[in-house]
Amino acid sequence: MKTQRSMTRSPKALARMALRVSRHALPAYSSKFSKKDFTQHQLFALLVLRQFFRTDYRGIVALVEDMADLQQMLGLTKVPHFTTLQKAHERLLKKGPSSDCWASFSGSPSVAA
Repeated sequence: MKTQRSMTRSPKALARMALRVSRHALPAYSSKFSKKDFTQHQLFALLVLRQFFRTDYRGIVALVEDMADLQQMLGLTKVPHFTTLQKAHERLLKKGPSSDCWASFSGSPSVAA
């Protein structure tokens, strides 16, 4: 039996949903020694947006730099360097709750709202 999924075309709605899902599946920081510039929730949301926009790490950084309202909604005081996102992606794809969280967003470029 197929379930219907409503798709979103709104980057802000998608980012809100990614934040909500990641808050249930991930700790705020990957280590007690983290620099604490960005939470894993913020990085996860940016990675979901990267997939949504079908761009690379540098591309999503450029897009987010131009979208002040998205930065505010994500609670970003600065935009991460593209290598920060690259390393977060590698870390979040490892086994554990974060991989399940990532799997729920990796099905298609438009994600259920």
